[in-house]
Amino acid sequence: MASSITIAAIVFVCVFGSALLGTLLRSLVPIDHLTADSKDTVKVATGLIGTMAALVLGLLTASAKSTFDTLDSEITQNAAHIVLLDRVLAQYGPETKETRDLIRQAVVYRLKLTWPEEASPVQIDVPETAQSLEAIQAHLNALSPQNDTQRALRSRAISISGDIAGSRWLVLAQVADAIPTPFLIVMVLWLMVLFTSFGLLAPRNATVMAALALCALSVAGSIFLILEMSRPLEGVIKVSSAPLRYALSQLGK
Repeated sequence: MASSITIAAIVFVCVFGSALLGTLLRSLVPIDHLTADSKDTVKVATGLIGTMAALVLGLLTASAKSTFDTLDSEITQNAAHIVLLDRVLAQYGPETKETRDLIRQAVVYRLKLTWPEEASPVQIDVPETAQSLEAIQAHLNALSPQNDTQRALRSRAISISGDIAGSRWLVLAQVADAIPTPFLIVMVLWLMVLFTSFGLLAPRNATVMAALALCALSVAGSIFLILEMSRPLEGVIKVSSAPLRYALSQLGK
């Protein structure tokens, strides 16, 4: 899918272009079609479209913000589970060192993959076999506890790894939950109709054109924010990597 900036720019061109088209159509519309009664009818019709567009934009913004906040919360919770898993394995004994190293490598890999623009806090060559949570879970299942304490710790570690796996799938589901393209197209068509009516009824002067351009820019900006927050692991506005970086700094201690 195209970037949020590209889509927002296309929306601005379409919306503001519709306003310019409306000003051009004004000179082609017969004078008797621009009476006060005709203008009032057009205003009522466009007012309905404007209300629907405002409601939908508000709902989309709220939904996108909810997606962003949910993913941010899941990453924070995931980071806490990672630190807890490391602590449980540390209590289990020195035989879990290889598993703990795998956890550290997996966190570094995730940071590099999701936030490549940020400098890595540590330099580790991560083998591909250590990039998946399944590899860590395989090591946990292969542990051979020698007493009741180790059996309890192994059981708790497996449970925590299951929570991390569940959180990972939830994160992937949130990322895939973007705005459907047909929905966005219909929304832009509403806005184009609305701005065409603005250009049709408004006088043609620099002040009006500047106001319409600012309105179109504001609408494009709202679309940009909606798209960015609905895809919180890519683009300009991304969830913070601070929880995972803090978790990485606590691993192995």
